Amino acid sequence: MSTDLREPKNSADAWPAEVDLILSALEAGGAHEERRRVKRMKYQVKADLRLFSDAPSADSWTLYTRDVNAKGLGFITQHRLPLGYGGKLLLPSPTGQIMTIHCTLYRCRETAQGWFEGALYFNRDQWTFSLQ
Repeated sequence: MSTDLREPKNSADAWPAEVDLILSALEAGGAHEERRRVKRMKYQVKADLRLFSDAPSADSWTLYTRDVNAKGLGFITQHRLPLGYGGKLLLPSPTGQIMTIHCTLYRCRETAQGWFEGALYFNRDQWTFSLQ
C-alpha cells in the first residue's frame, strides 16, 4: 500500500522535483534487509512540524515524508532538526484530512547537500497508518 498526496506541480507550494530525486536515491540505496520490527508503508506527503521549543512566531518546518507506520515516519527536509525534541506534526491522513500528532525527533542527518534525512516517532500509536 502506498499513498501519494503531493500537491499539483503548478501549485505555489508544489512538491519539488529535487525531493523526488532524493527519495528515489534513498530508496534505491537502502538496505535490502529489513531491520525494523514494524514495517512501514510508502507514504509521500508534505507535512509541517512545529517544535515545542520554537518561538510562537516561528514558521513551521516543512517535511517531505518517505514512509509511515502506526509508530512513526521517515522524512527528508532542508533543515537540520534537533534530536530528542518534541513537537506537533500536521500530517494529511490517507483521506486528506489534516491530523495533529505529537511526536519526537530521533534521527536527522545530512543525506545530500542541503538536505537531511530523518525519522520521528509518534508519542501515541496512529492506527490510521497501521498495515494490518
